[in-house]
Amino acid sequence: MGTRPKRLDRSRVADTALRVLNDVGLEGLALRRIANELDVQAPALYWHFKNKQELLDEMATEMMRRMLEPLEGIEAATWQEHLTAATRVTRRTLLGYRDGAKVFSGTRFTENHHAIPLERFLEVWTGEGASVRGGARAWFTAHTFAVGYVIEEQSIYPLPGGSRDPAYDLEGRALRMAGYPLAGEAGREFFGDLDKGFEESLAAIVAGIDVTLMKPSRRAPAPGAGGHGVTAPQ
Repeated sequence: MGTRPKRLDRSRVADTALRVLNDVGLEGLALRRIANELDVQAPALYWHFKNKQELLDEMATEMMRRMLEPLEGIEAATWQEHLTAATRVTRRTLLGYRDGAKVFSGTRFTENHHAIPLERFLEVWTGEGASVRGGARAWFTAHTFAVGYVIEEQSIYPLPGGSRDPAYDLEGRALRMAGYPLAGEAGREFFGDLDKGFEESLAAIVAGIDVTLMKPSRRAPAPGAGGHGVTAPQ
């Protein structure tokens, strides 16, 4: 008797699609190519996904599933440590896939796994006396920063672990920007040490969140405010 073929389900299709993504990128990702990898006819995939966007939603959900273990493993004493660690996990995961951030951006999760790390962060955040509203904004701000930063990174280094795109050669860019010395110098900061740039930007975001979202929400209402607002930052 031959080997029984594996059951075709959404998870298996998404897993295969992520492997194909690393070969062809987002532009080359097609249901027919994925069907060939699965050794099925393309119409078989339409039982599970009506169109490419539904497939991208499931791929993003699969990425989120793979983030869960490192996100749940975060041990942090403060909200700053927790948010910083979670943002690093997001970046590291997305960098593992060609065009990973573009796939992840703007998609809709098909399961509620993303609520697990958010819930944990908000428990830490509100445990320090701040509001859910402020914590939600803090999480969303850090999350969208990570996704946007990786989109830019993956323009510079298109393949995971690959070499720099020649269009982002620092010396070549400096020559093209010769008439704009300050902007030319800024390019080395934008496109040079990407790890350092990420960490410095993330530190600035966390510091800003502390001033604008955490501390104001913990202040006592001003006299006569009726307990409904917060005092303006000093």
